[in-house]
Amino acid sequence: MRLVLSRYWFFCLLFCWSVAANSLQLNPTYQQSANQIRQTFEPQLYTFPAYTAGHYGLRMYRQSLDPKYAAAIWMDMARVVSNLNRYSTEVVTPEQVQQYSLTRLENYKTSPKERSQRRYKATKTMPEYIYLGVGLLGSMARADEYGLKHQNDTQLRQVLRRYDFKKYVTDPEMIQAWAAQLANQVYWLRQLGEQDVVNDFIIAFRETYPDSHDSQLSSQQYSNKIYGLTHIIFAASKYYQLPIHEKDYQWIFDYYRKNIDKIIAETKEDVIAEVGINFLLAGLDTDPVVDKTRNVIQKAINTQYGMIPSVTGDIDLVSGEHRNVLAIMLLDWKGTHLAPTISLHPQIFKSIPYGLMAK
Repeated sequence: MRLVLSRYWFFCLLFCWSVAANSLQLNPTYQQSANQIRQTFEPQLYTFPAYTAGHYGLRMYRQSLDPKYAAAIWMDMARVVSNLNRYSTEVVTPEQVQQYSLTRLENYKTSPKERSQRRYKATKTMPEYIYLGVGLLGSMARADEYGLKHQNDTQLRQVLRRYDFKKYVTDPEMIQAWAAQLANQVYWLRQLGEQDVVNDFIIAFRETYPDSHDSQLSSQQYSNKIYGLTHIIFAASKYYQLPIHEKDYQWIFDYYRKNIDKIIAETKEDVIAEVGINFLLAGLDTDPVVDKTRNVIQKAINTQYGMIPSVTGDIDLVSGEHRNVLAIMLLDWKGTHLAPTISLHPQIFKSIPYGLMAK
């Protein structure tokens, strides 16, 4: 009888353990879901192109300060200096800037997508923006974030100063075409100590996208608006390096709270994740918006593939890196860190690619 009871309790415990284990699998924590995505991407990280590996590795390092991402950061530095080496030798004169930009602009002309057509139409009368904003400025700002500069930094700054960025960042058609990019660029200019047009851009952005006109926007334009909002916050934080004060951007956070259900219903997972991360940057971890976005993002994970597929079901890791690294950050937020810089994290900069130097 005692043996029978022992077996009974053993199988009861085994059953309960099995139910609990299955429950954990069916209802993982947000952190467990983030780890699942990490385990999908990180074994393949160094098979990715330099831009993609650097994008992932830099964000993960800024979150974790884990030196295992050092090689990805080096790849990013190499990409940046390769761009700046070329720009400082081949794209210097106004004529070279014009030719480079027109060639790049043709890529947008041939695409049937609304976003590409808007970019072509808005930029064809000021094609130099393709070089200045999309090319040169981002590479200079990234080097600066690392505490570095290009050996021809003076020359590159002279190129920037030939052009008035206020023209680009206050043009409604440019904002409708490049909202997120312009948000980045106005903060990069300020970061570099060059032209400060942050306030000009924000005023023009709000005039271009008044909240009362949301119902009139196409799906693409509504996403462009929300991307613009999220990138104002991201750029102000130097991309996850500095905390944000909600009151400084109250109009953005008020908009999110009022419209979060519309944002979830009408935008893609990467936009939704960015909204949630904006709240985390402001220290608003317990705001209901954060849990709403986390819940949506967690449910979007395809557990068979360990990632969030595209809206068409594509599971390619390279093209899906952006939405998935954002998902990791949202689901397993580790705070802001001013990193990496050559002064504070010299171990990351033991080998600096040729052409870069300490500021």
